[in-house]
Amino acid sequence: MEGGAKSNDVSAAPIAQPLSEVPTDIASNIKYHAQYTPHFSPFKFEPLQAYYAATADSVRDRLIKQWNDTYLHYDKVNPKQTYYLSMEYLQGRALTNAIGNLDIHNAYADALNKLGQQLEEVVQQEKDAALGNGGLGRLASCFLDSMATLNLPAWGYGLRYRYGLFKQLITKAGQEEVPEDWLEKFSPWEIVRHDVVFPIRFFGHVEVLPSGSRKWVGGEVLQALAYDVPIPGYRTKNTNSLRLWEAKASSEDFNLFLFNDGQYDAAAQLHSRAQQICAVLYPGDATENGKLLRLKQQFFLCSASLQDIIARFKEREDGKGAHQWSEFPKKVAIQLNDTHPTLTIPELMRLLMDDEGLGWDESWNITTRTIAYTNHTVLPEALEKWSQAVMWKLLPRHMEIIEEIDKRFVATIMSERPDLENKMPSMRILDHNATKPVVHMANLCVVSSHTVNGVAQLHSDILKAELFADYVSLWPTKFQNKTNGITPRRWIRFCSPELSHIITKWLKTDQWVTNLELLANLREFADNSELHAEWESAKMANKQRLAQYILRVTGVSIDPNTLFDIQVKRIHEYKRQLLNILGVIYRYKKLKGMSPEERKNTTPRTVMIGGKAFATYTNAKRIVKLVTDVGDVVNSDPDVNDYLKVVFVPNYNVSVAEMLIPGSELSQHISTAGMEASGTSNMKFALNGCLIIGTLDGANVEIREEIGEDNFFLFGATADEVPQLRKDRENGLFKPDPRFEEAKQFIRSGAFGTYDYNPLLESLEGNSGYGRGDYFLVGHDFPSYMDAQARVDEAYKDRKRWIKMSILSTCGSGKFSSDRTISQYAKEIWNIAECRVP
Repeated sequence: MEGGAKSNDVSAAPIAQPLSEVPTDIASNIKYHAQYTPHFSPFKFEPLQAYYAATADSVRDRLIKQWNDTYLHYDKVNPKQTYYLSMEYLQGRALTNAIGNLDIHNAYADALNKLGQQLEEVVQQEKDAALGNGGLGRLASCFLDSMATLNLPAWGYGLRYRYGLFKQLITKAGQEEVPEDWLEKFSPWEIVRHDVVFPIRFFGHVEVLPSGSRKWVGGEVLQALAYDVPIPGYRTKNTNSLRLWEAKASSEDFNLFLFNDGQYDAAAQLHSRAQQICAVLYPGDATENGKLLRLKQQFFLCSASLQDIIARFKEREDGKGAHQWSEFPKKVAIQLNDTHPTLTIPELMRLLMDDEGLGWDESWNITTRTIAYTNHTVLPEALEKWSQAVMWKLLPRHMEIIEEIDKRFVATIMSERPDLENKMPSMRILDHNATKPVVHMANLCVVSSHTVNGVAQLHSDILKAELFADYVSLWPTKFQNKTNGITPRRWIRFCSPELSHIITKWLKTDQWVTNLELLANLREFADNSELHAEWESAKMANKQRLAQYILRVTGVSIDPNTLFDIQVKRIHEYKRQLLNILGVIYRYKKLKGMSPEERKNTTPRTVMIGGKAFATYTNAKRIVKLVTDVGDVVNSDPDVNDYLKVVFVPNYNVSVAEMLIPGSELSQHISTAGMEASGTSNMKFALNGCLIIGTLDGANVEIREEIGEDNFFLFGATADEVPQLRKDRENGLFKPDPRFEEAKQFIRSGAFGTYDYNPLLESLEGNSGYGRGDYFLVGHDFPSYMDAQARVDEAYKDRKRWIKMSILSTCGSGKFSSDRTISQYAKEIWNIAECRVP
């Protein structure tokens, strides 16, 4: 082989062996793809070519066979199926997941060895698919893995974003955003379905036909083209689909006359508009154009997915004679992941009435029996409200339908529950605010869905008691809790193989990978010194791997013998990365004031913070800048270098998480109580034997119950105390802790450079006013947080106690498998059953 490739004198001939599990046959199949399905110039077989040109294609052979078998089986059995609609998916690398779930990891490692390549190096060539941002998208991906593993007939639907949210660069100026480049070459995992194309209309107007029925016409029409990504289950033949939509314009939309006249932009106007739709996740919406584009994206996802679902239903039912629309909810369950896909509701009504000729009552009956809604937030700014003017402009027929839903809902309340009349303004879908009338998407979801669920017990309780309290009095059985979960395959089995082998050895079974509750059986060994030694060495291997990664991406050298303390999540004031870094600043100041002897008695720590700040969220970006400035000063200070390092980990994504989480010993989940719906990284850290310092928020509450209060470092106000504390603050009753004032003063002294942090610090000061008054209670919780951190320092010194706590953390994580969550959705919301491929 030329081009600097490693020796590759393997005797394996390039022969297609798509389904073999024998390493020599796999090597032949890889060579076959390198030669006969080329993506690069011939004769090069370096890790990049080995990944794109051969290994991924070879694994895909196996997936396509299982995929086809799965859909043939679903076609034959014709079960009820679930369709999961989400604006975000954070899949992570597909190669490691596929060979792990198919149980062919070792065979592929051997095969690549025979070809002079290392599997680890080949795996690194894959870029994470940039289809999401935070927990919402990763949850959707964990759910897809569980649906396939549980052999449930289910599809995911999303959009194929070319440039993602953004790739985060950290420079002297703080965070900079550049486009993601995951599709710069191509993705070997997606199959374009050229026969699955649907028209999507925007703008236009409504025509009333002579029959009295209404039809949406005119405007601009784009095409939605399907790209399918296979989702293999763990050690099962079932392989489901994530169907991603791409926006296209057709060749007839290209104006040849204008082009030849030199008017190139005008000639391809619709093509350029089509490209905008799937260019970026969450495009900036400060402008009218930005708002229109976001709404276009949401409608594009909803309309394409529904047309596809209806086409499949008609195809299957027509095989048995005329399809009965009353059967639709018995064959189709649609789950809306947050409010982004809300337009599914009026679009399903429109398709049933205008295209299929059904009446309002029958269409409404079908829609409300089919659709369920998951709420993910109680933050007012995250509950979507769309301007009625923008909606009328882009989707005139849908606004007519929403108006009718609102009108009928109001009439129902007036006749059945006149006592709720004074609650109407907050309950109805359309508000009639004179200055800026909006559509309340969450209200539309609640009114139109058969089931509404929260994502952790505390969150669901808050929804029922506060956000949706009035609806609960109307429909008490509509509201459920479904505590989130994570897939144990990606989040421990594949990302922490050493720890997984230890768990399997001590449990004498690997069944825990699909039955996570079995981890509880490790408790009987929690004091066993042999297990302690193995556990500690597995954690150390993960810490060393992480230290090498940090050195590679940041240039900062960190010591694996220090306490690895990590907070990784979207940067947001409610998640309180600011509390973390203020605590670090106070620690640094204290260390500076100590004698060398005193420092030796402290617990050395490496603090890592990572996550993306939304491009237009100024305070979040200031927090990123502060962390990097503190790191620059602390990490170059010889007085404290052995006792404290501070690292901002750039471009946090799934693959970075798979490195950080197994290597973490303490993780911070420190949101203001009542504001984090659930959190799922807390579950990943706990599963990997990492201890949590946290508030009683989201799923922290349940994690603490499961792993034991003694194994959780708790601090801070509780959710029910927060409203009163905010009132006290407004009334000038708050007295700040001197340590808190000292930390802020240290920043103002210029210790971390000349950047003006006043606007950020002022958000913590004053008693009221926009952007002031410490809404997220950083000052209130600071002393309690510092005390909890002191307890962490003490506990870490007692190695035996710490390792036991770590083991018990893993033991208590059984409840937090997404397999449990999805089983509950399947039984209690979707009413679907296993459909195992024989």
